[in-house]
Amino acid sequence: MTRSPARRRASIADVAQHAGVSVGTVSNVLNRPGIVAAATQERVQAAIAALSFVPNGSARQLRSGSVTTVGAIVLDLTNPFFTDVARGLEDRLAQDDWTLMVASSEGRRDRESRFLRLFEEHGVRGVAVVPSADDAAPLVALHERGVGVVVLDRRSPVPGLSSVAVDDVAGATLATRHLLAHGHERIAFINGPHTIRQCADRYDGVVAAITAAGLDPAQVLVEITTRLDAAGGEQAVHTALAAQPRPTAVFCVNDLVALGALRTLRTEGLAVPEQVAVVGYDDVSFASELFTPLTSVRQPTHDLGSTAADMLITGGAPRQVVFQPELVVRASSGGEA
Repeated sequence: MTRSPARRRASIADVAQHAGVSVGTVSNVLNRPGIVAAATQERVQAAIAALSFVPNGSARQLRSGSVTTVGAIVLDLTNPFFTDVARGLEDRLAQDDWTLMVASSEGRRDRESRFLRLFEEHGVRGVAVVPSADDAAPLVALHERGVGVVVLDRRSPVPGLSSVAVDDVAGATLATRHLLAHGHERIAFINGPHTIRQCADRYDGVVAAITAAGLDPAQVLVEITTRLDAAGGEQAVHTALAAQPRPTAVFCVNDLVALGALRTLRTEGLAVPEQVAVVGYDDVSFASELFTPLTSVRQPTHDLGSTAADMLITGGAPRQVVFQPELVVRASSGGEA
């Protein structure tokens, strides 16, 4: 079967010719209809309908200096946490008819730099970025070139940039304190690389809770660094189970890692939470729907995104917003607060 050639997109000049008016008149109908006679408006609108004309919003924004597109770079779009954050961004932007472009850095500086460059080349009004490392120099440089910047899901490493974050030290402290209160004195913490600030902060929260309980982190804690996905959690649990003495609880840096951990524990025939308790982080949508519902540290994902979007829309002096997490206790850790 032969495919038909793609139909050329109608231009504003095509509409003008079809309606028998000037390009300027069509532009006025689109942007300032109040100055165009009613009969002329009807002819132009009829031409627009006949040609299925769609205005080039990007070109119009560039001409008027009123670009309303925002870019967002997150660590991993396969993680429901980041898709929920992106939805918060999108919902707030939509209130002002702004649009969103989203990319995933996969925690790699080269990908992050590439998307920052591409977004700037596309003329975005601002960017919300979950940084893959502590170096804020590229974001500061972008801000100095007139692009709005909000550091997302972590505190800004420099005072000149706005940020929206959750207190990850506090969140990890809540989770670890919960496990200690249930008698677990050998805890595996399945974490990501400390170059990612959220991972470093959550480690600090684990250590703080153990220390506050009068215990020695060197005796209680087994930290295992892995990929921030379910496969990483599966692999890391095998390492945890081989540790001596074997941990009786597993705290995971995010819920995807916890999902993998639960899979491996079930494969190994270990009962959750009777033999090994499991706690995740983020409280994504599937956490409460698992075969053994997952205890998790809840973050206000939608609020993170919507607040970042609001900062980019309203501008103004740099602001730092920090939300507080909460622990949602379910069956995977014993089902009691």
